Amino acid sequence: MLSQKYPFVLPPLGYANNAVEPAVDAQTMGIHHDRHHAAYVTNLNAAVQPQTALHGLTLGELLMGLRRWPPAVQTAIRNNGGGHANHALFWKLLSPGGAVAQVPSGRLAEMVARDFETVDACKAALKAAAVSQFGSGWAWLVKTATSRLAVRALPNQDSPLLEGELPIVGIDVWEHAYYLKYQNRRADYVDAILARINWDVAGDQVV
Repeated sequence: MLSQKYPFVLPPLGYANNAVEPAVDAQTMGIHHDRHHAAYVTNLNAAVQPQTALHGLTLGELLMGLRRWPPAVQTAIRNNGGGHANHALFWKLLSPGGAVAQVPSGRLAEMVARDFETVDACKAALKAAAVSQFGSGWAWLVKTATSRLAVRALPNQDSPLLEGELPIVGIDVWEHAYYLKYQNRRADYVDAILARINWDVAGDQVV
């Protein structure tokens, strides 16, 4: 998805709206993907359309080079480009049905053992970041510029790419991601999402 260029396109969800139940209910999934994510794509295209010098850049390049672009478009790329990139990864990380890779393998497993000691400790750090994020935002497991794993809590639709860090696992804690089912029980939602993370997909992000 980070290789997309203008005009940007909403990726298909890849599974039915009810495929991740009970972690995410079908109504929330449909609204989240078809309306919220779609709006980020529409708004990103509208912002980049008059900036013809940016048309040849990938989504990843737009985010990583944000401070080099015209000030008039930086906020739109930060918010809508971040929203597009964040959600595109989020849908892939959620495992539909019963097939879930419960633990990392390969290179990611080695990095988790080195930097967190255990998978449970890594999940606990992600949960703490997600639950403590004030207002809308995301909790991220990232690969830093020094090839270490770290957990970040970022506001709004900020992508780790803005700071030169590679997103590995993201948990969306905007209220539209969970409020219909969980109301103010964010911790319950985070637990449910962590139980549905496909660690094989997460491992694919480690390059």
